Amino acid sequence: MIPGKYRSVSGRAANNVNCGLHLVIQTSTLPEKNKTEFRFSRDTSPFPGRLLQHDLERNYSSRQGDHINLVSSSLPSFPILQRSSEEKSLYSDRLTLERQKLTVCPIIDGEEHLRLLNFQHNFITRIQNISNLQSLIFLDLYDNQIEEISGLSTLRSLRVLLLGKNRIKKISNLENLKNLDVLDLHGNQITKIENVNHLCDLRVLNLARNFLSHVDNLHGLDSLTELNLRHNQITFVRDVDNLPCLQRLFLSFNNISSFDSVSCLADSTSLSDITFDGNPLAQESWYKHTVLQNMTQLRQLDMKRVTEEERRVASVVAKKEEEKKRESQKQSLLKEKKRLTINNVARNWDLQQRVSNNAINADRKDCASPPRDSCQLDGSTTSSLPAETGSLDSGLTSALQGLSVTDTHLVEIEGDTLSLYGSGALECLDRNWSLQTAGMVTTISFTFIEFDEIVQVFPKLKIKFPNSLHLKFKETNLVMLQQFNALAQLRRVDQLTVDPQGNPVVNFTLWKYYVLFRLSHFSMQKINGTEVTQNDMIMAERLFGILAHVASSELPQYRMISILGDARRKQFRYLLETKGKKPGIASEENNDSKRVMGENTNRATLNYTTKEWHNEKLEEIKEKKKFCQMYVEDLVKEATDINMKNEALQKLWPQMFIELVRDAVIEIRNKNTYMKVCLQQITDQK
Repeated sequence: MIPGKYRSVSGRAANNVNCGLHLVIQTSTLPEKNKTEFRFSRDTSPFPGRLLQHDLERNYSSRQGDHINLVSSSLPSFPILQRSSEEKSLYSDRLTLERQKLTVCPIIDGEEHLRLLNFQHNFITRIQNISNLQSLIFLDLYDNQIEEISGLSTLRSLRVLLLGKNRIKKISNLENLKNLDVLDLHGNQITKIENVNHLCDLRVLNLARNFLSHVDNLHGLDSLTELNLRHNQITFVRDVDNLPCLQRLFLSFNNISSFDSVSCLADSTSLSDITFDGNPLAQESWYKHTVLQNMTQLRQLDMKRVTEEERRVASVVAKKEEEKKRESQKQSLLKEKKRLTINNVARNWDLQQRVSNNAINADRKDCASPPRDSCQLDGSTTSSLPAETGSLDSGLTSALQGLSVTDTHLVEIEGDTLSLYGSGALECLDRNWSLQTAGMVTTISFTFIEFDEIVQVFPKLKIKFPNSLHLKFKETNLVMLQQFNALAQLRRVDQLTVDPQGNPVVNFTLWKYYVLFRLSHFSMQKINGTEVTQNDMIMAERLFGILAHVASSELPQYRMISILGDARRKQFRYLLETKGKKPGIASEENNDSKRVMGENTNRATLNYTTKEWHNEKLEEIKEKKKFCQMYVEDLVKEATDINMKNEALQKLWPQMFIELVRDAVIEIRNKNTYMKVCLQQITDQK
């Protein structure tokens, strides 16, 4: 009898089998005298040392020998195996055919009661001719050349199936083996765990030394207590936490690199023994602490007993790791929030540019229209534009309004760099910056902000961040050289970076030389990361030197004074006053003044006014013109009225004079009456 209980150990079986075989090969066409006998004895175990070994009956080791006849059948490729009646009676339930150089399974005749069959270390390529052995419990086909699991559908009583070290590529055809207790498929070419979910009684599954890349599809193996997955290519594990009886899991020598890829193991309540040695995971400093902290029920890790001290240390280390993880998550969250905000700012900027471009195109279309259309007041000009243009503008405008104000700008200080994204970020310059923070800032980066809006905050930058030396511009609509004139308002600029993205001015070949010429008083050191040389300065002066002279000489004096600031006005007046002095003295004084004042007066005339400022000035000029026009019109009207009255008086005056004289004479003709009237008037006045 074969015991119903099996044990899993390392090494050889508990009882070695010492058997001597008397093998007789006989064909039906040869006479009895041509029978050939081969006799051999050996003291090796039919089950060499492997992870999965099983106890056999003690009387199996006391076998003295089998008398086996392999007789040719009607099918020449399948020999028939026959044993003597004596052998059948002594060992009716077991048969060992290991190391017989078999290439096929022989036909086993009259052995329907066999319970153990051993085909170890042969060359069998296919499982055949055992479908009649329906009482078989133990089938060992270790170390053969089998490529497919087949021919087992009738063996419903089979409990142990050993197919290690074969050429099997797929787990299949086990549907009827619902009573399997042990399934050994190690040393094959299996790439996927499948077709085992119906094996609800399976306790031991050995898939070591295969080509598995992941572990899943284990549901239904409710009795599984041991799972061997050593020496595969596994990167992650799933479904293991759904195995209620699993106690031992061997994952040594795989490609597991993080505990997250096997995190389901932490949810297993039955797992007590696990191995990770030989994985990249086991090389990490946090490996042991993390495993013990997450798998508190473990008793053995990598074949070593887990002590209470190790658990305590793991708990302390795990808390520190958790704090680091939370901080890392916080930083990741901030980075993600920053990324989303910048994306939102970029989207807002893109919409603004599209709206602006559409407006410019519309203006160009209006300017290009025939004069007679532009004078129409019945709306025909508007209707002549494409309908989709109007709808596009309204859609973009509504999209801009729909963006959250809090998400349309970002202010960030990282190290010595202040980064501003979106026009709303410029408002942050009004906040109360600490002296320490503001003093650390040496680089200011502007992104997705109109340059004309940046110009308006230059005075604040000069005050708030006095140590800022490096300016960066990206997506700021720098489109013309004149805009660089505005940088002269700053206290100092050592480096300038203008990203080609969103700044068309970079496409001008000479833009760097113009910057060096206009900001020569700053002694610029780098432009777009390139060192500024003395030759660059000479070339800049040679290219644009005449420009400043022309700009200053062509302007009238009153205009020059209005452009320059107070300091420049004093310098300009000083230059005018020294024109009459001796050349040598004037030259020396000019040089001293230049060193004191910094910016050259001629260059100061090359200034830049933003569109908003220019529009404000235009409105102011319009108001002044309107006021002056009304004032002059009132003066002219008043003078006209006076002249008309004078002309009328000249015409009426002779007749009026005669009437005045006549009335006076008539009035004083009667002296007494006249005196009474006068006295009465005086009395009435009192």
